[in-house]
Amino acid sequence: MTSDSTDLSYVIHHTRAMRRLKPDPVPNTLLMELIDAANQGPTGSNKQNASWIIIRDEEKKIELAELNRVAVNRYIDNPESSAPERAGIVNAVKWQRDHFQEIPAILIPCLTFDSTPADTWSAGAGSGGSIWPAVQNVLLTARSLGLGAAITTLGLSDRPAAKQVLGLPELVEPFAIIPVGYPTGNFGPVSRQPLENVVHYDRW
Repeated sequence: MTSDSTDLSYVIHHTRAMRRLKPDPVPNTLLMELIDAANQGPTGSNKQNASWIIIRDEEKKIELAELNRVAVNRYIDNPESSAPERAGIVNAVKWQRDHFQEIPAILIPCLTFDSTPADTWSAGAGSGGSIWPAVQNVLLTARSLGLGAAITTLGLSDRPAAKQVLGLPELVEPFAIIPVGYPTGNFGPVSRQPLENVVHYDRW
């Protein structure tokens, strides 16, 4: 495998969740490259109903940071979060909690619905195929540009409050929060289970 950040296979295998980010501004041209990549993702029935909010305003970041803080504190109080093997992840999540408003840009992927979703399945997993491919495009493109990014949904735990902060209309739903910036650490290969542990043929 080459070490070229423009090589797709290399980028896929070296796109870590980068939560510790520098406060240095990210040029709008690069942010638009991320959204352009997202915009190439498929949507159900080709509705092209995905849209994005780019947050750089300090006050908005502070409001989102507080929602994120409440959810993160609940997350780290979970007994599962105290497992030794999760210490690195928990520390990174804590860092992001404490520096959230310093992150230079926060992307919010959204979907616009034709009518109010009938249930949580329709509003979430049932529509995810129309937004998650776009999100992955953002993560891979960020990596190729030397930017760090990571998906979190904790700050959306109080959905009505998050929608109010974001000024979202009734039929527009946020699906994730993606902090973006230049990483404080180094990129490297991801650690994953071997394929024989995760592949099944024809049935479980």
